[in-house]
Amino acid sequence: MIVVEDLHKHFGGFHAVDGATLSIEAGSITGLIGPNGAGKTTLFNVIAGNLPATSGRVLMEGEDITGLPPHELFHKGLLRTFQIAHEFSSMTVRENLMMVPGAQQGETLWNAWFKRGQIAQDEASLLAKADEVLEFLTISHLKDERAGNLSGGQKKLLELGRTMMVDARIVFLDEVGAGVNRTLLNTIGDAIIRLNKERGYTFVVIEHDMDFIGRLCDPVICMAEGKVLAEGTLAEIKANEAVIEAYLGTGLKNKVKEEAGA
Repeated sequence: MIVVEDLHKHFGGFHAVDGATLSIEAGSITGLIGPNGAGKTTLFNVIAGNLPATSGRVLMEGEDITGLPPHELFHKGLLRTFQIAHEFSSMTVRENLMMVPGAQQGETLWNAWFKRGQIAQDEASLLAKADEVLEFLTISHLKDERAGNLSGGQKKLLELGRTMMVDARIVFLDEVGAGVNRTLLNTIGDAIIRLNKERGYTFVVIEHDMDFIGRLCDPVICMAEGKVLAEGTLAEIKANEAVIEAYLGTGLKNKVKEEAGA
């Protein structure tokens, strides 16, 4: 679904992404791991149109989407979430969801004057869709809560809910587990699995929680110093000496050896 070819992103002399090449299969939940500074979030930002590439290409189903702005990628079904949730804090959870779909009838003054009936129908449809999403995510009880009052994990669920308001095709999740307690992280994981299996969403997940990655992701891609270092199952990644020694630290290396009985 997504092919990244020899992608580079430079900030002056710093090469945040340095010749990354990878593929994301349609219908997969792909994990993207690596140490801080490996280039993972920068890669997401280039793919999702938040940053221009220095060189290289990004293809979506064979179409060159390199450099397209986020709003154009949004309409192609490519969305991303952020490590720090970007909610409209003074609006309710339900209103946050209803804001997502573009080209709403009530956005123009002409329609507001002369198409009030159509606007009312659209709003009723959006309201029903938002309530369906909230039910799916098991947070219906928060529908009238101001989004700014949510916990970190609840905000991550809300961001996931936004992708459901437009039936996204591929979603890039940036550290969905950051600052989230284990119970809510399990809820988020359940929702991702259901969206993948029941609605055909493709996901790419940046995450440091290896238990979460192991539960959801196959394949797993490891980045380091702006490059793709290894790809495979999580077990294969953990067993890769170059990954263990150079990028995941001796602590994990010793843990892997203990688990293997070495």
